Amino acid sequence: MLIKRIAILGGSGFVGRSLCNRLSEEGYELKVLTRNREYNRNDLILLPKLHLIEADIHDIEQLSFQLSDCDAAINLIGILNEKGNSGKGFHKAHVEVAQNLLTACKENGIRRILQMSALNADAENGKSHYLKSKGEAEDLLHDNDDGIHVTSFRPSVIFGREDSFFNRFAKLLKLTPAIFPLACHNSQFAPVFVLDVVEIMVCSLMDPKSYGKRFQLCGPKAYTLKELVEYTAKVLGLKRKIIPLNDMISRIQAAMFDFIPGKPFSTDNYLSAQTDSVCDENDLAVYDIDPKTVESIVPTYLTYSSYRSHYTDYRSEARRN
Repeated sequence: MLIKRIAILGGSGFVGRSLCNRLSEEGYELKVLTRNREYNRNDLILLPKLHLIEADIHDIEQLSFQLSDCDAAINLIGILNEKGNSGKGFHKAHVEVAQNLLTACKENGIRRILQMSALNADAENGKSHYLKSKGEAEDLLHDNDDGIHVTSFRPSVIFGREDSFFNRFAKLLKLTPAIFPLACHNSQFAPVFVLDVVEIMVCSLMDPKSYGKRFQLCGPKAYTLKELVEYTAKVLGLKRKIIPLNDMISRIQAAMFDFIPGKPFSTDNYLSAQTDSVCDENDLAVYDIDPKTVESIVPTYLTYSSYRSHYTDYRSEARRN
């Protein structure tokens, strides 16, 4: 299978920007589809052979047209919360986008899709709308009968310079004097570095052995949420008393936060956290990727404000021999 031009949905996001940089290094031509081209003009437009295209991916005709000259597609679209609590927002962002992508690929003879999913994604047994919809999107793509080869990636929480995990807790800790109440404190995570995630995606793109695989991606160590928040405070030099909330109060807090704009925490987040986000088997090893530790990376961006000052270092970390 010859792949020269790749369409990327969600390419202007946190993982997408790192992936575009890495694919650009490999010489691929990229079409990044975005809702608002001017808003996402960041450093992506500086990459050679990258075209930032404004398009509505929920419009199947537009999507099919944009994929007409592509050889592969990568779907990075994902949301952690929705408006309301019905699950419709998750279904639209995850399942409907996957269905549109599959249809567009069929219409254009594209036979390669990479899908960003999540650990514990399960259409039947997922404990939250997020996990159920991610699982449904996975199944929809993998079960196609049109000879389209799909590989899914199931990471634990992804960390890196512009992540929404450590950076979010850093902001909350700075705003909270002395005491920090923490819901779901015993939930476990195995944070995985964004460039390790990007590397396995690049390695698997042209590898027939990855067809049909659903790779679990984790860092080298699992932590409780409490341990991760305490570590964040330590890196920032903040003295905060982390107060674990019991299950009942955690659920009440989540229900209250459902009504706060931006939803820093939600009932769906609470339900997702009831299943530990750790790997049964870390599939980064399939491509001999040695996962970076939280301790080796997180201090470099929580304690420095300049993205550009470490940009070269981070790009070099992505290269594997």
